[in-house]
Amino acid sequence: MKDIIEHMNWRYAVKKFDPKKILAKEKIEKVKEAFNLTATSYGLQPISLLIIGNKELQQQLVPFSYNQAQVEQASHVLVFCINDTIDATYISKHFEQIKKIRQVSDEILKPFRNDLVESFSNKNIEQIKNWSTNQAYLAMGNILTVCAVEKIDSCPMEGFQPQSYDKLLKLKEKGLTSVLVMPIGYRADDDIFADFKKVRKDMHESVIEIE
Repeated sequence: MKDIIEHMNWRYAVKKFDPKKILAKEKIEKVKEAFNLTATSYGLQPISLLIIGNKELQQQLVPFSYNQAQVEQASHVLVFCINDTIDATYISKHFEQIKKIRQVSDEILKPFRNDLVESFSNKNIEQIKNWSTNQAYLAMGNILTVCAVEKIDSCPMEGFQPQSYDKLLKLKEKGLTSVLVMPIGYRADDDIFADFKKVRKDMHESVIEIE
């Protein structure tokens, strides 16, 4: 098996996908599993992943993606979303899941649940949105690495119009807001960016070791 660093060197932000190459169902299942296993603060998972494999819909999203053709060309488009509401009900549901899976008593969980409910009740909408968006970035980073290991090409995007995505995809009806987009699939043979060397800081400039 290749070293993880080799996989990460292989990865780049694809500028042109091969629209004829479609990801197998098994690959999509791994992406789904990886997303669900991503670490999130408090384990609350205030994020959802929309996986779009409908070509007509992908084409409709291009104008809302600043005409980035990758959205239409890719096998699938991942839309990272945040939950619009993180309140006592949401938090209590999370703790019910803990109780169910780990067989932990209410007596043990109650103090942690109450502390979390109080903490979030003191945050305003913007603070919660920023916190949730940070969790989406964690998920995207995780998916980027998993895709590289699975030899799935990707292109992370911040450049899109969230409100237009939300409207077209009816996300508000699901209590969600889009925050990040990532087309995935297979690079085109003539994508010249595939052969470009990575441009990064020298290691000593980006990493500080304290011994």
